[in-house]
Amino acid sequence: MTVTTPVRAEEPTVGGALTIDAVHKTYGYQRGVEGISLDVEPGEFVTMLGPSGSGKTTTLNLIAGFLDPDAGRIELDGSELSGIAPHKRGLGMVFQQYALFPHMTIRENVAYPLRVRRVGRDERRALVDEALDLVKLSDYAERKPAELSGGQQQRVALARAFVFKPRLLLMDEPLGALDKKLRAHLQAEIARICRELGATVIYVTHDQEEALALSDRIAIYNEGRIEQIGTAEELYLRPASVFVADFMGESTVFTGTLNGSNLDHADGTFTVGPTSGQVDNGTAAAIVVRPEKLAVESATAASGSGNRNSVRATVRERVYLGSARRLVLDSRSGLALTVRIDADDAASALDVGDHAVVSWDPDHSVVVPCPA
Repeated sequence: MTVTTPVRAEEPTVGGALTIDAVHKTYGYQRGVEGISLDVEPGEFVTMLGPSGSGKTTTLNLIAGFLDPDAGRIELDGSELSGIAPHKRGLGMVFQQYALFPHMTIRENVAYPLRVRRVGRDERRALVDEALDLVKLSDYAERKPAELSGGQQQRVALARAFVFKPRLLLMDEPLGALDKKLRAHLQAEIARICRELGATVIYVTHDQEEALALSDRIAIYNEGRIEQIGTAEELYLRPASVFVADFMGESTVFTGTLNGSNLDHADGTFTVGPTSGQVDNGTAAAIVVRPEKLAVESATAASGSGNRNSVRATVRERVYLGSARRLVLDSRSGLALTVRIDADDAASALDVGDHAVVSWDPDHSVVVPCPA
């Protein structure tokens, strides 16, 4: 008589180390990703952020095993994943479509990955109870998916993805089908759950706010390549390119020629701040300034800028944001300058058509290579 021993869930230490090294993937003549390299530490939450078609979902599918790389390697905890079928990689996956079994209860849906792995009944029940408690759905265990809201169904999908303690959790636009208020609530839930688990997470989104709210680090994708990877603060304050600056929030970008410590621009010569990326003297460059780093005052009340850079402009747009105001001004060269000021700032009285002076501290700007 042959005795079959039930397979246990993965070890409780969830977080695995992921290495992506010089990975390429093309679809015929169409680019997928080119030379993607990324190291993810155990327990780290890394978001792949970029516009549609930039390569982030292709990277996720390569990790999952739904695609094979043309070149390069992908390793999990030092073991190469090439040639291993998706269902044998031991990865948890959460997608925009919940893909719950409608005829099963919530408990049965969450237990499904454990049944496939032939985890014993007692252990299976304990793991499901733990997962449902973590996503705060213990009271809904015997309901069917149709009896739950979209947000609750997504939490079920999340519980099903981590119930077997995977070393790596992959999420592809998991909140894309939900309304803004519910997305914000679930962002906090996902962050809490993943940190309690110590899970290593690869998260794909095109939503900048979502990436900022969730991530330890963010990889900015553009045309099949990673433009820059870093913490949210690093990407926002020290973008390496105009693309990154533009994608990670609003910016005013002055393009011109770098001349020593100055940038020659159509609106004047400006003292430059810190350099991010490779910028050679005498070449095309750009100064990037965030809206909150720009100050604005009426042209008639301007008292001199001191060591600050300044530009004369005309108010084109004035938007009320409650505790703040957003002004868009046109410089003499036609450059649009976006300024964000407090509601009690004297400049909040400026109206469309008014003449103003916009200024900034050079140290609050970043110099980046100018796009070709």
